[in-house]
Amino acid sequence: MMKNNHKHFFKKTGMLVVLCAAAQILHAQNISTVKLITAKPQLYTKTEFDIGLTADWQNPYLQEDVALDMILHSPSGKKQVLPCYYESGESGKESLWKARFAPREKGKYTYNCEFSKAGHIASRSKEGSFTVEPSGKNGFLHLKNNWEFQFDNGKPFRGIGENIGWESRKSDDSKFFSELHQKPKYDYEYMLPALAAHGGNFFRTWICSFNLPLDWHRDFNSNRYEPSDAYYNPSAIRKIDRMFNLCDSLGLYVMLTLGAGNYNIHDGGFSPSAADFFVNPKSKERYKNRLRYFVARWGYSTSVGAWEFFNEVDNVQFGNKNKPINADSIVNWHDEMSTYLKNIDPYDHLTTTSISHRDLKGLDALPHMDFNQKHIYKNTTAIPQAITQYEQNFNKPYVIGEYSYEWDWSKNFDDFVDEMDSDYKRGLWYGLFTSTPILPMSWWWEYFDNRKTDEYLKKIRGISDRMLAAGNGSFEQVAVTSSAEVVITYGVKCGNKTFVYAYNPSSTEQKISLAFDFKGKPVNGEMFDCESGVTKRIAEPLVVSGQMKTNIALPAKGDVILIVGGK
Repeated sequence: MMKNNHKHFFKKTGMLVVLCAAAQILHAQNISTVKLITAKPQLYTKTEFDIGLTADWQNPYLQEDVALDMILHSPSGKKQVLPCYYESGESGKESLWKARFAPREKGKYTYNCEFSKAGHIASRSKEGSFTVEPSGKNGFLHLKNNWEFQFDNGKPFRGIGENIGWESRKSDDSKFFSELHQKPKYDYEYMLPALAAHGGNFFRTWICSFNLPLDWHRDFNSNRYEPSDAYYNPSAIRKIDRMFNLCDSLGLYVMLTLGAGNYNIHDGGFSPSAADFFVNPKSKERYKNRLRYFVARWGYSTSVGAWEFFNEVDNVQFGNKNKPINADSIVNWHDEMSTYLKNIDPYDHLTTTSISHRDLKGLDALPHMDFNQKHIYKNTTAIPQAITQYEQNFNKPYVIGEYSYEWDWSKNFDDFVDEMDSDYKRGLWYGLFTSTPILPMSWWWEYFDNRKTDEYLKKIRGISDRMLAAGNGSFEQVAVTSSAEVVITYGVKCGNKTFVYAYNPSSTEQKISLAFDFKGKPVNGEMFDCESGVTKRIAEPLVVSGQMKTNIALPAKGDVILIVGGK
């Protein structure tokens, strides 16, 4: 009897020891402090918190191991879940985590933090609160229609800019311009202020092995990054932080091309090939953690114009021409990742991806991809038709993410420099008069900076601002006829003003008559010379039977914009 009681005693005490140990482990997972470090939270501006956490983990960047979220309730009662990110500290000791939040409502917010271990909530913080004041800022970009985006406050926006694909590399493979492309001055600290000074408000840049190499540890082909065995490269994190700080200060919006990251099994990933990357569950989980980190660390920034999953994913598909990747796996991957990103991004940033020239069936129709895009080289005159056709087919905005007169970097662009410059300008004007929210973005940023061609953006921006102001974001295509077939024309009605673009691609002057539908009597008329940037008042054009008619002389290779109507 005593023997049995002895067994029973040890059974009970053994259970007690296990329970006590479990309680100690649970107690170790503890949110100790949540400190608001932003003195005066403002609308659409970063509000930052330091969070003290004691917890055990294998990898603090993997949500299947540990995850910290801030649960916010807005002044209107809307619940938002904000991913937080690990900053520093060791497993089992107090560590520092961060929450970066940009409020979209004025008034009082309440919040608390939740820490999860292996998918189960292990600790909750006490409730706190803060009050948000106005800031005078516009907010985040969202869809409005095929012509434009709009900010949270309703202000319309059209993106005007170029690709700034990367900062200068240590070694560039361009046959004629490697010295130019390797110039240290081509960093974000030079290129972004220059873009803003020229009137640009939008650019596109890559995350890859040599630029903002978040997932890479060494061998960067760049002198800007330091080798590290950390899960995410600290020098790349610092550079991305600086880039967004610059964007926020300059009023620039970036399409950040996220890419696949360093997924290869030889570099700490799970996939031996790109084909495996799109279907391997472990690689997909790894990528979702990467997306969560982007949202947690940089999602607060209103300068995130769009998250772009891939650059030219069709070229990834045909990386092995003899054994292309199944299109369905790529499309399904984009569907899964865009759905996930929309679910965790409390700001609903725009999402997209891009192709070079080969469509993937189903990709353009994905519900959580806000706009579609492709790249067009050596065929800039086809841009308006391509945009219109894709928009009609898929009922969503279309963007030309890259264009230029020439794509082949083994050629000497100086041999056809006039064509390069003219094509740069034409792509922008064609985009301005076509239903796209981001004007076509040129490639070869160092080349056009060196030639000062990109200063031409000021002229585009000036007319774009007038269009937006005239119609408060309303656009209506206007059919324009010219007495000379060689002349290319486009027309747009914005509010009570009509803007007509006319370009003479021929080598001789063209004296032409332009005609387009017009209701009412114009108060004034202007003629803007696209090359000189000079605007001249013109005699009141003639309105006959509801059609505006005017006669102009277009010099060879010349283009003008006629502006009529309004006050």
